[in-house]
Order: sequence, then C-alpha cells, then structure tokens
Amino acid sequence: MTLEHTALAKKFYKSKAWKKTRDAYFKSQHGLCERCGEAGLIVHHKVWIDIDNINNPDVTLDWNNLEVVCVKCHNQEHFKKNDGVPEGCMFDEDGNLIYLGE
Repeated sequence: MTLEHTALAKKFYKSKAWKKTRDAYFKSQHGLCERCGEAGLIVHHKVWIDIDNINNPDVTLDWNNLEVVCVKCHNQEHFKKNDGVPEGCMFDEDGNLIYLGE
C-alpha cells in the first residue's frame, strides 16, 4: 500500500457516497456477519480496493462486491490473503490496521 493509495482510501472512506452505500448495505443485511452470523461491524469489499480500482464505483459501491463481516471474520480474510496480520494488531471497523498495545 502506497502513501498515494492511503490518501485516496481515506478520502473514499470519508465520502458521502461510501457512507450512504455502506449504511444501506449494512441495514439490508440486518447488521449480521454474512460468514458466521454473529453481530457484524464492517462492510467489507470482496474485491479489495487498490489504486487501480478506487475510482471505479462498480468495485467500490456495488452491493455485489460488499459483505457485512464481524471483526474476527474480517481479520481472518486479511490474514488469509496478506500472509498474516502483524502480531498485536487488528483491523478496525473502517479497515485500518491498528496496534492493540499491551
């Protein structure tokens, strides 16, 4: 992830279009994780957003590319594809990697 991508991602995740899409999709799934059925927290992009597709609403705002997941399932998704989340870290509800501290 580059600094350019990080800036674009922050801008996207703060946009009215994303917030409206995210909230409507979350509500349509009754706030439940689509993988385990527990309380969901994150609207996850199945096709991950990157510098090449962040401006493509067919990827970023299409309900077919979204799923509600709990934090555990979201972290498992990123663990599986990223060779691991660094120890002591997790993804927050906005998809940001955060340090948990001790």
